[in-house]
Amino acid sequence: IQELLRVMRTIDDRIVHELNTTIPTASFVGKVDPGQTCKELYQSLMDAHTDRERIIKNCISQTSAIVKTLKEEREKAHDDAALLKQLRKEQTKLKLMQSELSVEEVVNDRSWKVLSHLIVVMLCPSRQP
Repeated sequence: IQELLRVMRTIDDRIVHELNTTIPTASFVGKVDPGQTCKELYQSLMDAHTDRERIIKNCISQTSAIVKTLKEEREKAHDDAALLKQLRKEQTKLKLMQSELSVEEVVNDRSWKVLSHLIVVMLCPSRQP
């Protein structure tokens, strides 16, 4: 799942590049609609964030159910070392997925801050750094 999330976070990793190509230079102002391009980028980010959150929460839900089942089985078979090993493995997986939600929040916040900056630059060109 981590590899899938890494690939799905490409849009966030490339947000600065995407924004640099969104704002047209003086020679391309008439050829590119930066507002439309910005809207498309916004929608792409929204879709990516929604998809990733859904995938992570689905994995958390499934893994939580497995952990619950294994805990119930463990209560019945205290001496089953293989069962304990499987339970620990699933608990570790669950913690990893829960930490991915925190990572997702950081990635999303960063992307939205960059996009917000673009909007300010587009709406108020005199405020450019």
